[in-house]
Amino acid sequence: METRSVKVPGATLYVEVRGTGPVLLCITGGPTDAGMFTDLAERLSDEYQVVAYDQRGHSRSPLDGEPEDLPAPVHADDAAALLAAVGKGPAFVYGVSGGGVIGLDLVTRYPDLVRTFVAQEPPLVTLLPDAERFRSTYDAIAETLRSQGTFQAMGMFGALVEEGGPKYSEEMQAAPSTPESEEMGQRMVGNFDLFLAHELRQIGSYTPDFDTLRDVSTRIVSVAGENSGEQAGRRAAVALAERLGIPVTYFPGAHGGWGADPQEYAAKLRETLRAS
Repeated sequence: METRSVKVPGATLYVEVRGTGPVLLCITGGPTDAGMFTDLAERLSDEYQVVAYDQRGHSRSPLDGEPEDLPAPVHADDAAALLAAVGKGPAFVYGVSGGGVIGLDLVTRYPDLVRTFVAQEPPLVTLLPDAERFRSTYDAIAETLRSQGTFQAMGMFGALVEEGGPKYSEEMQAAPSTPESEEMGQRMVGNFDLFLAHELRQIGSYTPDFDTLRDVSTRIVSVAGENSGEQAGRRAAVALAERLGIPVTYFPGAHGGWGADPQEYAAKLRETLRAS
């Protein structure tokens, strides 16, 4: 694994690169970082040059100044800068949860950089019939952050994500602990405030430009988890596919592959990318 630093306006991005071959850029969601893709990247690095990074302000990607609101286009500009720095032509891009929203904006404004975009359950709640309930809940989370603190607010967010499907929090607690997972967990805790205060409502209020997305040359794949139940992410993936006139592609496990066998999940992503 090679690490790099890429300077972008207002931040310096920490980047991990594994393998050789066509570029596969992985975009994280929520308050996570590149560590979420370590296992997946190693399984795919025999066929792809897998690029993962900490988003601006997350973990090892410091901001130049004080935190400010970070809507999807800011993160998409960073992803475009990473692809330009790699410099190997149109890339494959894979985005999970909020990373799916960022990837959609990347494809909208930089379609020539992306050959295929795989979006797993982007939280496009503006497409859902209960969109107003999500907007009010995001406001309530922001108020809880101000009045009760970070962990109370993250608890509300976690409950919202889990609503209608499996309890990821229970799976995370049951997973075996390793020094690497403990280190990543500590990094993620350090990202909670930025995510809650400056990213959650910005990502959650995003509505894709469907007219543009239907016309781009990029192949877009809308992925739903087989075990996600009626969670908002899965419902949004279905709504995205309907609006684009494409089929829903089902991946093992739930949101972001939770609960799936890692090799089975990697094989499904590999199969999906090869179909391009």
